[in-house]
Amino acid sequence: MSKLELIATSAFGIESIVARELKNLGYDEAKVENGKVTFSADELGICRTNLWLRSSERVLLKMGEFSATTFEELFQQTKALPWENWLPIDAEFPVEGKSIKSKLFSVSDCQAIVKKAIVERLKEVYGISWFQETGARYKVEVALLKDVATLTIDTSGPGLHKRGYRRLAGQAPLKETLAAAMIQLSYWKADRALIDPFCGTGTIPIEAAMIAQNRAPGLKREFISEKWSNIPEKTWQQAREEAHDLYHPDLDLHIYGSDIDPSALQLARAHAEDAGLTDKIFFQKLPVSEVRSRFQYGHLITNPPYGERLGELEDVKKLYQDLGHIFKALPTWSLHVITSLKKPEDLIGRPWDKSRKLYNGRIECHYFQFFGPKPLRKPRPDPLTTIETQSEENADS
Repeated sequence: MSKLELIATSAFGIESIVARELKNLGYDEAKVENGKVTFSADELGICRTNLWLRSSERVLLKMGEFSATTFEELFQQTKALPWENWLPIDAEFPVEGKSIKSKLFSVSDCQAIVKKAIVERLKEVYGISWFQETGARYKVEVALLKDVATLTIDTSGPGLHKRGYRRLAGQAPLKETLAAAMIQLSYWKADRALIDPFCGTGTIPIEAAMIAQNRAPGLKREFISEKWSNIPEKTWQQAREEAHDLYHPDLDLHIYGSDIDPSALQLARAHAEDAGLTDKIFFQKLPVSEVRSRFQYGHLITNPPYGERLGELEDVKKLYQDLGHIFKALPTWSLHVITSLKKPEDLIGRPWDKSRKLYNGRIECHYFQFFGPKPLRKPRPDPLTTIETQSEENADS
């Protein structure tokens, strides 16, 4: 198999989580930059990362990177790349683009020049002058940042947040990739309880259950590169078989979601059913002020209303005060809240322990974490006492 350079893209603020996920998959030599993590892998790595990455937006195959301040430089250096290694004679290869702080600021012109350069390269390789583009899709992107052009091919297709379980969306849905990052940042473990008291359509509880079961988030969907001739079907089959072997669907979980919106809860239950998690998550219509738990240790992980509309802020502040009251009543629990609200700790009633800037869509937020005590470790038995006890039991028998 080939050694490839790949890019896992992500929302700003969670690049380190994507790098951690890649390390867990065995790709530990990763370069972390704003909005992306670059790493090396082979064709099997394309399959594995698309199936397993929870917090990444998509996986891109990096074709080349170079400085380009003129259209001629962009054309010639794009043409010099080995596109024939990936694009077959019948490939469909649309070109998309973006430009930030670069002299080549016209995105449409950059797209047209990259398309022309690839066509000219393939003309020379395949000896034809016209490409019908009736085959598999290879979406090319030219991204210009500070006069550096990065050329990639998308291996994912629809974004990796599309797990296959959320066909319906409620108001202001939390993206699955961000929910997964929030859970991983909390260091919640499957043997503890988890409550989302503003669960909406159920994204946080569902993502938590999938993490607990070690279920690959892409297991129920397809990817654009599955149709590529460069990646044999048996390679995808191997990656999916690995994922099935590592999946533990029979774990007992204590995951709960509550909300006051019955229509959102109806969607949450439908999404849990589509995800095969109906018996793993309990949803309840309940105001945040009435949330309780019988479990000694657990995590509250949630995305409360932000109060972005005029007149809502006072109501939202009351919700945060209620959240603070229930958190106080759960002294051994931890609380993790993503919000655009300034200084939520004043309403919750205690200082936060950790804060990280994240983006929920285009809204700048902070993820505030209030840590509870760690569970007490059970004392390890004294080996001598254990031996003596066993000897006494044997003597009695």
